[in-house]
Amino acid sequence: MDVMELFSPIAIAVLGSCVLFLFSWWKNLHAPPCIQGWIPWIGAGFEFGKAPLEFIEKARIKYGPVFTIFAMGNRMTFVTEEEGIDVLLKSKHVDFELAVQSPLYHTAQIPKNIFFALNEKLHVLVKGKMGALNMHHFTGPLTEEFQHQLEGLGAHGTMDLNDFVRHLLYPTTLNTLFMKGLFLTDKRNVKEFYQHFKTYDEGIEYGSQLPGWLLRNWSKSKRWLMELFEKNIKDIKTHRSSGHSGTIFQAVLETVEMETRQHSPNYGLLMLWAALANATPFFTQFGELKDDGGLGLITFWTLGYILSHPDLHRTILESISSVFGTAGKDKIEVSEDDLKKLLLIKWCILESIRLRAPGIITRKVVKPVKILAGGQQPLGRKDNHTVPSGDLLMLSPFWLHRNPKYFPEPESFKPERWRETHLDKYIFLDYFMGFGGGKFQCPGRWFALLEIQLCIILVLYKYECRLLDPLPNQT
Repeated sequence: MDVMELFSPIAIAVLGSCVLFLFSWWKNLHAPPCIQGWIPWIGAGFEFGKAPLEFIEKARIKYGPVFTIFAMGNRMTFVTEEEGIDVLLKSKHVDFELAVQSPLYHTAQIPKNIFFALNEKLHVLVKGKMGALNMHHFTGPLTEEFQHQLEGLGAHGTMDLNDFVRHLLYPTTLNTLFMKGLFLTDKRNVKEFYQHFKTYDEGIEYGSQLPGWLLRNWSKSKRWLMELFEKNIKDIKTHRSSGHSGTIFQAVLETVEMETRQHSPNYGLLMLWAALANATPFFTQFGELKDDGGLGLITFWTLGYILSHPDLHRTILESISSVFGTAGKDKIEVSEDDLKKLLLIKWCILESIRLRAPGIITRKVVKPVKILAGGQQPLGRKDNHTVPSGDLLMLSPFWLHRNPKYFPEPESFKPERWRETHLDKYIFLDYFMGFGGGKFQCPGRWFALLEIQLCIILVLYKYECRLLDPLPNQT
């Protein structure tokens, strides 16, 4: 009797384990192949984190165009061909907001209820204010700001290209979108601001995922930047530009404070990072950003590519001279018609984004979705994969932009490939995901393109530039 009483619970436990195993096996029978690692919760996180781009490409070659990586408690399912891309961008069973809410909380301490209450409103607001048809409002102020910053650099010299770009873009962007003279009032403030922003930007990939107490320096810089906004929110709200119109950030504040006053500095920090950096694979409440690689990063690469291609550099200089004449001491005005005559520069910017966009586009799967794994697969398989709910569905623009099916000679810098686009109708090349895709693609993309184009025009108009070192490899 005692033996039977003991045997029954054991038998039930064994039977239950078998049932759970079979259920799990059946459930994952059609799931994409999964790279799990061997460490609980961390999974393949260490190996993936060392070199994400290389890891993704090796996994694609080994497992095919749809595969899952388990890391840091998350199942990340990557898609690399059109079948999966269409699901990511068009399916009703995947959600952008659910994918980004938790990283946003770690990034700027925006509570879940506030995020969901404001997300749609802010995206629509920024998209309208910074839409293509409103860019003429920014052309004059940006041109004036850039020329003011260039005056401070002198007539000649040698400078690190990254520092040079940052020197021009940071104050110009801040003065245009936030408030003139808000942060960069003297050399000490400038140095302190740059130091904290650099720490915050470089650490945001881990800061958006891990508790703040694990990242002391990053958390310290985040608090410093947040306190900066707390001290200046009142002045920002009452500030009026020379044209007596409000700034983009003032419009954002008005919308935020209809829901909450407590979190205005949080949204200030978020918009600051979105405006200046956006160089890591994450997103903001304003939509999919980072995919453009960041203003500074893309300006760096565009200038670098132009200067490292002598024929292209010469052609651009000739086109700038034909529009504005020989460079002199007088400031120039740039019109919409002038920009249309200098489309080659915009093609160079878009080609730089294509080659150097490092980010990830992501959605949260809320109901299982089926993906036909087309393309080239190991052993010639063609499987219908079912991605389970809870997975993060992901796409790497870096590798998508290197698929020869969509971009012939993908590793070559070829601005002329953009000749086929209809930029006058605001249409990019098919499968170009430099600004994200779908409903929540980057609402500031036209502002970013305008700002970079103006920066390059004015730099090449004012200076005779050359590179002292070869361009670095992608890292």
